[in-house]
Amino acid sequence: MKRLHRPLATLLILCLATAARAHNAVPVGDPEALGFSALRLARIAAWQQSQIEAGAFSGAVTAIARNGQVAYLRAVGFRDQAKTVPLQSDAIFWTASMTKPVTSVAAMMLVEEGKLDLAAPVHRYLPELKDMPVAVDIKDPATGTIDLAYEPQKHPMTVEDLLRHTAGLDYGVAGTKVDQLYFESLYGNGGVFRRDKTLADFISTLAKLPLAHQPGGVWDYSLADDVLARVVEVASGQPFDQFLETRLFRPLGMVDTGFDVPDAKLFRLVDPPATGWGGPPDSVLADVTTPTKLFSGGGGLVSTAADYLRFVQMLLNGGELDGVRILSPATVRRMTTNALPPDIRFAGFATNFVGPQAGSTWGLGFAVRSNEAWSVVPGSVGSFSWMGVSGAYFWADPAAQLAVVQMVHVRGGSGPFLGMLRGLTYGALRIPDRGIPASADAPATIDAATLAACTGTYAFSSMSARDRQESASTSGFVGLGINLTTENGRIKVVSTVPGAPAAKAGIMASDIVTHLDDESLHGVSVSRAIEKMRGPVNTRVQLRIVRQGQDNPIEVPIVRAPVRLVGTTANLDVAVKDGKLQIEASGVLPVLDFEKGAPITVVPISNDQFVVDGGDHTRLAFLRDEVGKPTGLVLNPGPWQITGQRIN
Repeated sequence: MKRLHRPLATLLILCLATAARAHNAVPVGDPEALGFSALRLARIAAWQQSQIEAGAFSGAVTAIARNGQVAYLRAVGFRDQAKTVPLQSDAIFWTASMTKPVTSVAAMMLVEEGKLDLAAPVHRYLPELKDMPVAVDIKDPATGTIDLAYEPQKHPMTVEDLLRHTAGLDYGVAGTKVDQLYFESLYGNGGVFRRDKTLADFISTLAKLPLAHQPGGVWDYSLADDVLARVVEVASGQPFDQFLETRLFRPLGMVDTGFDVPDAKLFRLVDPPATGWGGPPDSVLADVTTPTKLFSGGGGLVSTAADYLRFVQMLLNGGELDGVRILSPATVRRMTTNALPPDIRFAGFATNFVGPQAGSTWGLGFAVRSNEAWSVVPGSVGSFSWMGVSGAYFWADPAAQLAVVQMVHVRGGSGPFLGMLRGLTYGALRIPDRGIPASADAPATIDAATLAACTGTYAFSSMSARDRQESASTSGFVGLGINLTTENGRIKVVSTVPGAPAAKAGIMASDIVTHLDDESLHGVSVSRAIEKMRGPVNTRVQLRIVRQGQDNPIEVPIVRAPVRLVGTTANLDVAVKDGKLQIEASGVLPVLDFEKGAPITVVPISNDQFVVDGGDHTRLAFLRDEVGKPTGLVLNPGPWQITGQRIN
């Protein structure tokens, strides 16, 4: 869509905004009616304020909806880095890669209309990409230097490959030989990834570059959505920005979403991080104060928390919002279900969030939680999400009918904040009110020795039964604590979890694991290798490691143990004071009624069970071993219970 003259554009935008303001998110008066504890929801703002004071970001806006109604919309902090202008809930943020789900929805709209074929080769729509060769690293054994050789594609990239990031592309920022070619052609002097160039210009240059992988064989987070945006243009006959505006944003009432910020709204745009956005492509796409010709499907959009929440709610509703149907329920199910083949190899920097070691997979535009035991992707199995390097993040949980959007500006992405946002949000969900047991009116009498035996620290993996993270005593968390990838058919160590068995045994990044208990791992998928490394607690496994600079393989015995994540722990400290049991949160996260610095005296209703006389009336039941020693703590016993392990 051609850029309107600024004054005329401003008048039209104000008229549209007046008509569309009813679509903006307005929190309900009582979040309790949606199953939340208002007091525990308030912990989100308190945590964000602590991050602002620590210098992580200047401000944040969070929107939370449940059962289709907004329970929480709040801005914390400041719009500017100088911290002089308070942030408002309608603040505009660069969403970066949260553009990708929008691009995916646009493509699937055309699929439903029969204008786009998922199984078709991309070159049907973009003929320039037909003969892109595939680059292969060739290492000189004498010098160790790496050069590139080229081979033809075994089969062409398809439209579906673009949606699921298996097209053979990458981002050109990781420093490999192929990345260097991408960087020089796209982002260097004379490169086409600029705001005065078009998607067509981008495709013409990309066509002259090699693919980084054979299409269909590797999941690698990439420029695929920028290619997909150009496919949408060709298939629809419209510029990408015009298609989104007329077919998606306007129908959904997303009045503040687009590829740049008009003059009349610049006062609502949040400042970039104090450290800036770094080099391209981020610095190019984040320059949203001026009009652009590069309608990047991978990272070009700006939006507000309220606007983006409407997009997420549409998906959570099965493709419809307020009577406007964007996609069919069947298409949404397909997009939010695993789309990757079982033998796919995961590569690139985003494998921290997608792949077997992350407990998630990829659909057609989203990360999808797939592991029932554990995942870095928040929510129930089937929850879908994504994020941006700008700090924007969302997830939708169909099981809990929960949609969450957090907007911040922070260089490097939202990764460090996901666990806390997840824990605080799920931890604010209440269980059905059962009141205080009648027996609490006449507290049980418990001897001092029984009370003293309960003291200690109990660690929890989940904040809510709706965010199921299994206890470390089950198969989900028992293992070695190694993050893996594959390289030329070999299992390679990416990193180790601090304090986990592998780290203690001296396993290092870049180690190649060739054997497990004398069984070769050559050609084994990452998911299969992880499965083999997990097992019962205190069982032994032998790894054979090839390490750079070592002439001979290294045999490393490791004993499996519970592996705990760093940074999102939720502990309860149990103590006795004045002959009564007191509970206080001591980990990073609060737990239900319990917080740091505010010990709560609980009322005994039996030798093993207690209740909080106030708040949400959290109930506690201690688990004991065969000799009666407490080994665990169950909160709210029953269908909504969560269980913690005693760790000291």
